[in-house]
Amino acid sequence: MPTGLKRFQRAESPHFLTFSCFHRLPLLEPQGAMETLKAVLEATRARHRATVYAYVLMPEHFHLLINEPESILLAQFLKAVKQIASRKL
Repeated sequence: MPTGLKRFQRAESPHFLTFSCFHRLPLLEPQGAMETLKAVLEATRARHRATVYAYVLMPEHFHLLINEPESILLAQFLKAVKQIASRKL
């Protein structure tokens, strides 16, 4: 991880994020895995009133363009998405 990076919270601007699966394994490839991740993302987005501008799901990673939710920090939002999705998968 690079050192000296600044984290901007409450910047009121879109964030482009990329997430990789463990060891870049194609864990989202099995039937229904991407649908599960989309459902979790939508449920979490609706609960915290976040705006998802775009996303791309691939077998070993996904990209997300999102604003910061008003009710919680972006890191907390992402933690919820990743925890719920990993439990369901």
